[in-house]
Amino acid sequence: MHTRRNTILTIISAALLVGLLYWLHFNRTGNGMLISILQKSAILALVAVSMNLLNGFTGLFSLGQAGFMSIGAYVTAILLIPVSSLEGVYYMSGVHPSIRVFKVFLGSLPPWFQSLYPFFALILGASIAAIIAAIVGVAVLRLKSDYLAIATLGLSEIIRAIFSSPQLDGVTNGSYGLNKIPGFPKMFGGLVPSLVTPFVISAICIMLIVMLIRSSYGRAFLAIREDEIAAEAMGISLFKHKSVSFIISSFFSALAGGLLAMYMRSIEAKTFSIALTYDILLIVVIGGIGSVTGSVLASFLVTASKEWWLRFFDQPLDLFGWQVPLFKTGFRMVIFSILLMVVVLIYRRGLMGTNEFSWDRILGRFKRRKNAKGGA
Repeated sequence: MHTRRNTILTIISAALLVGLLYWLHFNRTGNGMLISILQKSAILALVAVSMNLLNGFTGLFSLGQAGFMSIGAYVTAILLIPVSSLEGVYYMSGVHPSIRVFKVFLGSLPPWFQSLYPFFALILGASIAAIIAAIVGVAVLRLKSDYLAIATLGLSEIIRAIFSSPQLDGVTNGSYGLNKIPGFPKMFGGLVPSLVTPFVISAICIMLIVMLIRSSYGRAFLAIREDEIAAEAMGISLFKHKSVSFIISSFFSALAGGLLAMYMRSIEAKTFSIALTYDILLIVVIGGIGSVTGSVLASFLVTASKEWWLRFFDQPLDLFGWQVPLFKTGFRMVIFSILLMVVVLIYRRGLMGTNEFSWDRILGRFKRRKNAKGGA
């Protein structure tokens, strides 16, 4: 009975969410801010879950997510920019001839491939990031704790510096960045509108990560997180499983970077600075290290707080002719930081800790409150 009830509640919740997204699709006017925040939150949720796979479930303290996101974003953007827009994008140094030839070749492919091409670009960008992660992992995964964090953080900065270097102006457009990137495509022959696409892709990727965590590989990850010596004594190959976790995390981070490029429609190297990694780490910590649903929940809460709910504090406030001090540009982040401190002090293991969302837990709390009021 509990399983049937939970299944019904999950289906109803999913249907309400899908209904909200389709309603926003047909009522874009006046809801642009809400749509933008929801899409960005879905993309960051995917990055946070991929980071949690590495940090929370495998116990590897990595800070290289922004670097792999930049790989996915740049590869996806370069592949998606139309041929007619190349001159307007690479207006300083010109585009590399191989890019133009490649795009002309793509234009000669059949129409069915053209409709799938944006997803091909996403997967290709993520695959290149995974290959780089496999190569780099041979060296960095032999490090532990803070040393691994420093190494991956340095790797992220190296990638960002390479993309902004003048030697790659013909490919990445150097410090000028890339623009005129097409937005999200439709899916399943138009049944899924472009507004809903990032949610569908993020949901599918997160489901794949959850399936991995629940597999034998996921149990090996947890064993490594708890005690590497005991895990190795049980026959678990530490380097193999660490590499698998690192590569898969990098793959999905890069795929989220490609989605971010479609979302922003223009990117540059400084978009993927250290601050982006810290924002993702913040989402993971607030949601709960070792909780997938916690990362998803925190991504929406943190993004909405920074981008929407607290913008009130950035505007001047007059009370009966007296202008309240502090209410000016930048005060929003002060309030946001204070709220983060309060949340961390109250929920020391994050909002969800190591737990996952459970209908039984939620309904059980309501039942306990009802019984307590009845007893009183």
